[in-house]
Amino acid sequence: MSIETSKKKKGIQMPHTYIILFLIVLVVCLLTYVIPAGQFERQEDASGRMLIVPGTYTQVESSPVSPLEIPMAFVRTLGSSSVNEIIFFIFIIGGAFELIMQTGMITAFCAKLGKMFAGKEKLLIPIFITVFAVGGFTMGMSVEVLVFVPIGIAVAKAVGYDTITGTAMIAMGSIVGFTAGIYNPFNVGVAQSIAGVTPMFSGAWYRWIILVAFIVVTSLYIIHYAEKVKKNPSKNLMGNEDSNLEDVDVSAIEVTGRHKLILLAVVIALAVLIYGVAYLGWFITEMATLFLALGVVCGILAGFSGNKICDLYVQGMANITFGAMIVGVAGTINTVMVDGMIIDTIINALANAIVALPSSVKIIGMFLVQNIINLPINSGTGQAAATMPIMAPVGDLVGLTRQSTVLAFQLGDGLTNAIYPTSSTMLGFLAASKIPYSVWLKYVIKLVILLSLVSMAFLALAVVIGY
Repeated sequence: MSIETSKKKKGIQMPHTYIILFLIVLVVCLLTYVIPAGQFERQEDASGRMLIVPGTYTQVESSPVSPLEIPMAFVRTLGSSSVNEIIFFIFIIGGAFELIMQTGMITAFCAKLGKMFAGKEKLLIPIFITVFAVGGFTMGMSVEVLVFVPIGIAVAKAVGYDTITGTAMIAMGSIVGFTAGIYNPFNVGVAQSIAGVTPMFSGAWYRWIILVAFIVVTSLYIIHYAEKVKKNPSKNLMGNEDSNLEDVDVSAIEVTGRHKLILLAVVIALAVLIYGVAYLGWFITEMATLFLALGVVCGILAGFSGNKICDLYVQGMANITFGAMIVGVAGTINTVMVDGMIIDTIINALANAIVALPSSVKIIGMFLVQNIINLPINSGTGQAAATMPIMAPVGDLVGLTRQSTVLAFQLGDGLTNAIYPTSSTMLGFLAASKIPYSVWLKYVIKLVILLSLVSMAFLALAVVIGY
């Protein structure tokens, strides 16, 4: 590595997400000395949620929080039942997902798709997008799918497409699936839990429609570029930089009987999950139990020993520690605001700022705010923990349902993961494909804008229909 390259990398290095969140907590502590303390009256509704009573805001005696109290606030946040329940849920899902990944089932079926649609390359793009979207909206697959990028590139190049196309049909598939979040525990699950929306994953019918729209728009966009490059290779945005990554011999990967059994187990588990949430009132405890069992069953079906199953479970939980602990770190922001009694003051100010706007504009404003917040807090769980305690009651005050407020959060959190330099998801895809960030940004920015416009249209419609 040259000195110039080393300096360049050093110059663009982003602070760790935990550092960014700590600085936000510190700023919030200082704001408790500046922002007037205040509070609303709250009352319990028929579903058991505590809701703000509009028009009851009053200022109270100041209660500043010293920066020296931050460690205690963090530990108290981790100790709260609502937070540690979510954290352990994330750990269990991480362990189960690692076991499923290590069985090779997903890799084998992706390779089979590539061979099945040889000569029908246009169909490959929406199929790959849909496959990885399913992973995104069920198990919250995001950066994890970067291991499939070499397979995607190999399949794309085999039919005359380029590295960008092979990367995009996997990366954007997982991103739009994660964003639509139909049964995604990491964005919709956490946000609905914090906002008190029950049952968990309710409102899925509308998110299904959004997902279909996302897949159609994304597929058409990627196909348009892919066909253009196929007809005229000079249109390849990478030019001569289109690297020859280590070849993956797709033809050598076969679907085995074990893979079919594992896929069947996953499908059955997802069906049970949907039924349990929709008809049995399942919540985090029941869902965590299901994923725990699913991971073990998949390991057994793969022929793993008991020791290997345990090792992979621990490995999976270790891999997701960053995402799990960020719930506690980000949740400390809310703890400090509550201790300093400024959270209601902020809610009141935000509500007054947007209350006079048309409802469809209010929700789009929330969407844009979440887009901005996603730059420093680039984590679905972290952003939910940091913003939903504020946005949910703001939505109450300005006449938006909590379901719609959660929708504004998830759409604002997800799409910009494809372009923000703080996104570990995007950086992982680019590292695996060796696509320069500037080239990727040039390629994907128009798609993100298109998907954002689609999102705003669905948000406005959500208000109209009372979603």
